[in-house]
Amino acid sequence: MKEEIRQTSCENCVYRSWAFEKLTNEQLKEIDNSRKEYFYGKGEVVYREGDKVEKFLYLQKGLVKLLKTEKNEKEHIISIAKPLDFIGLLSIFSTQQYIYTITTVEDSIICEVDLSLIKKLIKENGDFALDFIEKMSKVFDDVIHTRLSISTKQLRGRIAYILLFFAEHIYGHNEYELPVSRKEIAQLIDMSTENVIRILSEFRKDNIITIEGKNITIHDTERLRRIYELG
Repeated sequence: MKEEIRQTSCENCVYRSWAFEKLTNEQLKEIDNSRKEYFYGKGEVVYREGDKVEKFLYLQKGLVKLLKTEKNEKEHIISIAKPLDFIGLLSIFSTQQYIYTITTVEDSIICEVDLSLIKKLIKENGDFALDFIEKMSKVFDDVIHTRLSISTKQLRGRIAYILLFFAEHIYGHNEYELPVSRKEIAQLIDMSTENVIRILSEFRKDNIITIEGKNITIHDTERLRRIYELG
């Protein structure tokens, strides 16, 4: 259940150097006084497609997914955001409503700041504005890179990409608990759930990975990488 918390001030937050390093002390106080910090349990909706864009969001802890529902009710996961990611930058200035739903994949902590304050600080502080634009560009680049990495690969290459993504970019370890279901993997890489299950089973039989429930252990990273690169 969504719960407002207060763990630390912006001044002492480890994320300051990454998110707000270009702000003056007075501007940082404005952020600190206006922001709200929320805990969301796994599987909770943060914002729904169609909700008004009024907040600047960044993820302190956990994982969230950006989910788009097509007219035929088919769901696609656009991306998965990890700690230190700004959430919602794909809509923050381009539209007044979210074009996707933001849902937690794990227990998560999210900071919210009024978008009107962020816009005010962008106008006041050119260094912050430039830094903000650079971070937005990186988000766009990452989404495009992910989509290209997926769309240009065959089925085995797509599954290899996802396994490496979680190992290298999310957990930093070859042994982890897969945070998404087989269905969600299918939504992320444009495959059927049946094909996801089949290829994971093939990787297990080939001794590339071990699967125990949701726990994944990658035994042969280089082979998995070759599968991804060759597609």
